[in-house]
Amino acid sequence: MQNHGRSWASLLVLSISALIPLKAALSGSDNLQQAPMTLADYRRPAAAPVPASNPMTAEKIALGQMLFFDPRLSGSGAISCATCHNPGLAWGDALPKGIGHMGSTLRRRTPTILNVAYGEPLFWDGRAGTLEEQAKGPMQSAAEMKMPPTAVERLAAIPGYSSAFARAFPSQPVTVDTIAAAIATYERTVVSGTASFDRWVTGDEHAVSDAAKRGFALFNGKANCAVCHMGWRMTDDGFHDIGLLDATDRGRAEVAPGIEQLEHAFKTPTLRNVNQRAPYMHDGSVATLAAVIDHYDAGFVRRPSLDAEMRPLGLTATEKTDLLAFLDALTSADAPVVVPTLPQ
Repeated sequence: MQNHGRSWASLLVLSISALIPLKAALSGSDNLQQAPMTLADYRRPAAAPVPASNPMTAEKIALGQMLFFDPRLSGSGAISCATCHNPGLAWGDALPKGIGHMGSTLRRRTPTILNVAYGEPLFWDGRAGTLEEQAKGPMQSAAEMKMPPTAVERLAAIPGYSSAFARAFPSQPVTVDTIAAAIATYERTVVSGTASFDRWVTGDEHAVSDAAKRGFALFNGKANCAVCHMGWRMTDDGFHDIGLLDATDRGRAEVAPGIEQLEHAFKTPTLRNVNQRAPYMHDGSVATLAAVIDHYDAGFVRRPSLDAEMRPLGLTATEKTDLLAFLDALTSADAPVVVPTLPQ
């Protein structure tokens, strides 16, 4: 597709350092009606943020990886972080609702931890301010892992773990805090790789299809997606009521009561590798990405807390197909994750 004699890719890489708005760069597209993003906003950052209070080291990453895959942190001895955040399932579990202690069904879908280092606050309702705090949540929850009081003591008594903690946290005891800090450090390494969309943005004209290019214009324009799904991860990390049918879960309002707009509001998920993460929404109520687009097009429930950006879009069948092509272009082919040998 051409625009005033220039290719899509050349338009996207023009004057990135000057932050040319997408609306100007794609001004020839009939689909683009508004452009909240700039070209630079879609570029991948060089590295994930790391808090000064928990610096990243190779020893801490290695320890965190072992802990992430170790079911001995749970009361049943059968659930690890990886049980719900399975790397083979885009760091989720592919279930409508998560599974907790002794096979109980949780009330929300398991969110991916892909690119979670960039996305504080955490959980669907934002109740954890840091990744370290988030790591403690499922372990200590009676409904999820139900970590027993003796787990820390048992872990410290395992020679392989004792030496691993000594390397990762010199002169510090094994505690819930150091366990959480190690897991959070490992989770900060869970970052999606380069997708065809990234190659296109940085100048590879043939990296994505023409349908995906049209879908990108729709994403930033008529379909109104980028108003919430912004930046390289395609999320504003905010909380929105998008009009899902089930109104029993108050979402963010449970954490920050008294604000009407936060009733039934849930965190905007990343769209990276989204075609690998069905079903969708916080409650797993939408089976396919095509159905997600239909929901935003006109299938939402109208109520006082509904986000102001939710409105009928009038998308055609072809436009919906183009949006799906764009979403497919956000998926990276990442290296297989190696499950570590656990200390005995």
